[in-house]
Amino acid sequence: MARRNRGLAAESSAEDDVNLTPMLDVVFILLIFFIVTAQFIREPGPEINRVAVENLRAQNPLGILIAIDENSEIWINKNQIELEEVGFKIRELREDNPKGKLVLQADDAAEAGVLIDVIEVINREDGQSPVEVSTMEE
Repeated sequence: MARRNRGLAAESSAEDDVNLTPMLDVVFILLIFFIVTAQFIREPGPEINRVAVENLRAQNPLGILIAIDENSEIWINKNQIELEEVGFKIRELREDNPKGKLVLQADDAAEAGVLIDVIEVINREDGQSPVEVSTMEE
Protein backbone atom coordinates (compact mmCIF):
# COMPACT_ATOMS: atom_id res chain seq x y z
CA MET A 1 0.00 0.00 0.00
CA ALA A 2 2.84 2.32 0.70
CA ARG A 3 4.13 1.72 -2.80
CA ARG A 4 0.84 2.78 -4.32
CA ASN A 5 0.86 6.05 -2.41
CA ARG A 6 4.38 6.80 -3.58
CA GLY A 7 3.38 6.11 -7.16
CA LEU A 8 0.35 8.41 -6.91
CA ALA A 9 2.44 11.16 -5.33
CA ALA A 10 4.98 10.96 -8.13
CA GLU A 11 2.27 11.10 -10.81
CA SER A 12 0.44 14.04 -9.24
CA SER A 13 3.62 16.11 -8.80
CA ALA A 14 4.46 15.65 -12.47
CA GLU A 15 1.00 16.87 -13.47
CA ASP A 16 1.05 19.79 -11.04
CA ASP A 17 4.28 21.31 -12.42
CA VAL A 18 3.75 24.58 -14.27
CA ASN A 19 5.46 24.99 -17.60
CA LEU A 20 6.99 28.51 -17.63
CA THR A 21 8.48 28.31 -21.12
CA PRO A 22 5.59 30.05 -22.94
CA MET A 23 5.53 32.84 -20.37
CA LEU A 24 9.29 33.40 -20.72
CA ASP A 25 8.91 33.49 -24.51
CA VAL A 26 6.29 36.24 -24.22
CA VAL A 27 8.42 38.22 -21.76
CA PHE A 28 11.46 38.06 -24.06
CA ILE A 29 9.38 39.13 -27.06
CA LEU A 30 8.02 42.12 -25.11
CA LEU A 31 11.53 43.03 -23.95
CA ILE A 32 12.85 42.96 -27.52
CA PHE A 33 9.87 45.02 -28.69
CA PHE A 34 10.50 47.75 -26.11
CA ILE A 35 14.23 47.87 -26.80
CA VAL A 36 13.71 48.19 -30.55
CA THR A 37 10.97 50.83 -30.33
CA ALA A 38 12.56 52.97 -27.60
CA GLN A 39 13.79 56.40 -28.64
CA PHE A 40 16.83 57.43 -26.71
CA ILE A 41 17.35 61.13 -26.07
CA ARG A 42 20.82 62.28 -26.97
CA GLU A 43 22.54 64.78 -24.76
CA PRO A 44 24.55 67.55 -26.41
CA GLY A 45 27.33 67.65 -23.82
CA PRO A 46 27.60 70.65 -21.49
CA GLU A 47 24.93 72.00 -19.14
CA ILE A 48 23.07 74.80 -20.92
CA ASN A 49 21.34 77.72 -19.16
CA ARG A 50 18.57 78.36 -21.64
CA VAL A 51 16.80 81.66 -22.20
CA ALA A 52 13.51 82.02 -20.30
CA VAL A 53 10.44 82.83 -22.42
CA GLU A 54 6.67 82.80 -21.99
CA ASN A 55 5.48 81.16 -25.21
CA LEU A 56 6.58 77.57 -24.79
CA ARG A 57 5.59 74.62 -26.90
CA ALA A 58 6.42 71.11 -25.71
CA GLN A 59 8.81 69.08 -27.86
CA ASN A 60 8.49 65.35 -28.40
CA PRO A 61 11.58 63.14 -28.24
CA LEU A 62 14.45 64.76 -30.04
CA GLY A 63 16.36 63.44 -32.97
CA ILE A 64 19.30 65.84 -33.34
CA LEU A 65 20.35 68.15 -30.53
CA ILE A 66 22.91 70.94 -31.03
CA ALA A 67 24.09 73.02 -28.07
CA ILE A 68 25.98 76.29 -27.75
CA ASP A 69 27.48 76.76 -24.28
CA GLU A 70 28.37 79.93 -22.34
CA ASN A 71 31.76 80.12 -24.08
CA SER A 72 30.04 80.03 -27.52
CA GLU A 73 31.40 76.54 -28.18
CA ILE A 74 29.26 74.20 -30.30
CA TRP A 75 28.47 70.69 -29.01
CA ILE A 76 26.82 67.72 -30.72
CA ASN A 77 26.59 64.27 -29.04
CA LYS A 78 28.94 65.30 -26.20
CA ASN A 79 31.65 66.31 -28.67
CA GLN A 80 32.82 69.86 -29.13
CA ILE A 81 32.96 70.75 -32.83
CA GLU A 82 33.89 73.76 -34.91
CA LEU A 83 31.37 75.77 -36.94
CA GLU A 84 32.79 74.33 -40.17
CA GLU A 85 31.96 70.78 -39.00
CA VAL A 86 28.29 71.44 -38.15
CA GLY A 87 27.03 70.79 -41.68
CA PHE A 88 28.91 67.51 -41.94
CA LYS A 89 27.64 66.34 -38.53
CA ILE A 90 24.04 67.20 -39.47
CA ARG A 91 24.30 65.19 -42.71
CA GLU A 92 25.85 62.31 -40.76
CA LEU A 93 23.08 62.34 -38.12
CA ARG A 94 20.37 62.64 -40.80
CA GLU A 95 21.53 59.33 -42.25
CA ASP A 96 20.76 57.66 -38.89
CA ASN A 97 17.56 59.59 -38.18
CA PRO A 98 16.03 61.18 -41.32
CA LYS A 99 12.75 62.20 -39.65
CA GLY A 100 14.10 63.37 -36.29
CA LYS A 101 13.58 66.98 -35.23
CA LEU A 102 16.58 69.24 -35.11
CA VAL A 103 16.66 71.32 -31.92
CA LEU A 104 19.19 74.01 -31.02
CA GLN A 105 19.98 74.87 -27.39
CA ALA A 106 21.83 78.10 -26.76
CA ASP A 107 23.11 79.30 -23.40
CA ASP A 108 21.87 82.76 -22.44
CA ALA A 109 25.52 83.92 -22.15
CA ALA A 110 26.47 82.67 -25.65
CA GLU A 111 27.24 85.13 -28.42
CA ALA A 112 24.29 85.86 -30.69
CA GLY A 113 26.59 85.82 -33.74
CA VAL A 114 27.51 82.16 -33.15
CA LEU A 115 23.82 81.29 -32.80
CA ILE A 116 23.02 83.02 -36.09
CA ASP A 117 25.94 81.32 -37.84
CA VAL A 118 24.80 77.90 -36.64
CA ILE A 119 21.21 78.60 -37.76
CA GLU A 120 22.50 79.62 -41.21
CA VAL A 121 24.53 76.40 -41.51
CA ILE A 122 21.51 74.35 -40.41
CA ASN A 123 19.27 76.06 -42.98
CA ARG A 124 21.86 75.50 -45.70
CA GLU A 125 22.41 71.81 -44.87
CA ASP A 126 19.00 70.81 -43.55
CA GLY A 127 16.44 73.17 -45.04
CA GLN A 128 13.66 70.59 -44.82
CA SER A 129 12.46 71.62 -41.36
CA PRO A 130 12.43 74.80 -39.27
CA VAL A 131 15.10 75.30 -36.63
CA GLU A 132 13.64 74.84 -33.17
CA VAL A 133 15.41 76.78 -30.41
CA SER A 134 15.00 75.18 -26.99
CA THR A 135 14.05 77.55 -24.16
CA MET A 136 13.23 77.34 -20.47
CA GLU A 137 9.89 78.17 -18.83
CA GLU A 138 9.86 81.30 -16.67
